[in-house]
Amino acid sequence: MLKDMLIKNCMNLNLKGKSKEEVIDEMIDMLMDNGRLNDREEYKKEILKRESQSSTGLEEGIAIPHAKTKAVKIPSIAFGRSLEGVDYDSLDGEPSKLFFMIAAPADATDSHIEVLSKLSTLLLDDDLRENLLKAKTKDEILNLLLNEGKDKEEEKKEELEEDNQNFTVLAVTACPTGIAHTYMAADTLMKKAREMGITLKVETNGSTGVKNRLTDEEIKNAKGIIVAADKNVEMDRFHGKNVEIVPVIEGIKNPEKLIRNAVEQKAKIYKAQSGKSEGSSEEKKGFYKHLMSGVSNMLPFVVGGGILIALSFMFGIKSADPTDPSFNVIAKLLKDIGGDNAFFLMVPVMAGFIGMSIADRPGFAPAMVAGLISANNGAGFLGALIGGFLGGYIVLLLKRVLRALPESLEGLKPVLFYPVFGILITGVLMYKVILTPVAALNNGMTSFLGGLGTGNLVLLGVILAGMMAIDMGGPINKASFTFGIAMIAAGNYYPHAAVMAGGMVPPLGIALATTIYKNRFTKDEREAGKTCYIMGASFITEGAIPFAAADPMRVIPACVIGSGLAGGLSMLFKVQLPAPHGGLFVLPVMTNPMMYLVAVIAGSVVTAILIGILKKPITE
Repeated sequence: MLKDMLIKNCMNLNLKGKSKEEVIDEMIDMLMDNGRLNDREEYKKEILKRESQSSTGLEEGIAIPHAKTKAVKIPSIAFGRSLEGVDYDSLDGEPSKLFFMIAAPADATDSHIEVLSKLSTLLLDDDLRENLLKAKTKDEILNLLLNEGKDKEEEKKEELEEDNQNFTVLAVTACPTGIAHTYMAADTLMKKAREMGITLKVETNGSTGVKNRLTDEEIKNAKGIIVAADKNVEMDRFHGKNVEIVPVIEGIKNPEKLIRNAVEQKAKIYKAQSGKSEGSSEEKKGFYKHLMSGVSNMLPFVVGGGILIALSFMFGIKSADPTDPSFNVIAKLLKDIGGDNAFFLMVPVMAGFIGMSIADRPGFAPAMVAGLISANNGAGFLGALIGGFLGGYIVLLLKRVLRALPESLEGLKPVLFYPVFGILITGVLMYKVILTPVAALNNGMTSFLGGLGTGNLVLLGVILAGMMAIDMGGPINKASFTFGIAMIAAGNYYPHAAVMAGGMVPPLGIALATTIYKNRFTKDEREAGKTCYIMGASFITEGAIPFAAADPMRVIPACVIGSGLAGGLSMLFKVQLPAPHGGLFVLPVMTNPMMYLVAVIAGSVVTAILIGILKKPITE
């Protein structure tokens, strides 16, 4: 495969360029002239974008400019050599002489990306670089790289045999494109650890997903952890461990220092935002983590689509219906865009990202299809939730079953086996097992809520709104919010009005408290309280978190009581809210908006008074 990507016509042993940009242009021209690119300018734009993040000029005269973009037609590597050297902003300040330009299509297969990534690790070998500089012909260059690649494969097999042991040091590497630096840093750290006689395992967060994932047991037993990354990686799993966090380039440049610091536990103890570690393996990430991945990626569709639907109601509740006398063309357009498309997609999108959280990218398609089946057949939000988990775990099962296939078929797994068998098995289970009982449950729940008397509706509003204030963005808050969205999808607009009221009260109540009871708060807290007015009005409950964290025993109960009151009053006043987000900005699309304001203000005032009573005056 390397031989297919590194062709002789894309090799130049005597580059003419004297500057970084001239060399980049010269190598892009080679790729374009040989039909490897769709769009020269777009590819150059992506190359320069990557260079702006950090130079791809490394040490020892090596530069690896690279980009993954739709502008690439065929996965390719262009090779260039300048014996005089070019100033390429390298790590050691020395001129770069050997240039490898990696061109990866936006939809490159896992096997292509792995070959491109392995090339970057070959260049860590001193002898190989020296021989590349001495080579007289393009055939020599190609033979050197191919033979060295075989040797590296043998080393990789030996490393895999060491998996079942306790590792002194663990590492995670990740770069923005996930092609070159991710794997170079991993190999550099592994090589240096072997020289130092230290056992080390590296997890790579590359373009093809997470490989060699660290397990909970390994994390528990390791002395120290290195995170060499230029993009976000899972961090909560390292709670309580000594973690050195550095740019990915440091993994290439200073591996010995990083490993020594990890062994001697010189790095700070990492504290997870959640206050505890989360499982690191695919199977142990946890229900909540997968669910939140789906919900967070669904929100843009929910907010955008829901508000467009709400705007259509401003012309009349039935103004989008061509058969109704209130019909309005603009209302229909808004509903078509927001309801029939954006809002409709929220269910399959949620399912798809749940599946992706469980099984990486291969889990996305089966789970999203399951969500679409649910949306089209009456199983709705709950069916999509089940379908997302079903699709993800079926792909995990397929990954285990298909391990027995020959290595030559590895490239077919993500493009053929996972999508075909994953979608088939998930779809059959959805149609034959899941749909009927879940659709019946959905219909029963909707009928039950519709038949509740006023007293029960008020109690439901108190509970939902109170849940919004317990952990302010945590799992209880999100459970209430998700229930409200599910009810909107089912056509019941009462519950989410109570939910939003409950989410607005904590920051608004705290803002009032900092204004009225100034002697209960520090100067910094009073300043922060001003922003809570804006956050509360915008339905951003998280604005209350700093105050709740500083004094949870007084602030949280006050917020829960105030939120519960607001939610109960919202139900009592029969407020309906077709938009899932927006705070005061969606008042025009509510039913009974003035009484809704009364509910929110009442809850906020009660919260503020309770905080004033419970908190003691302070002396700054």
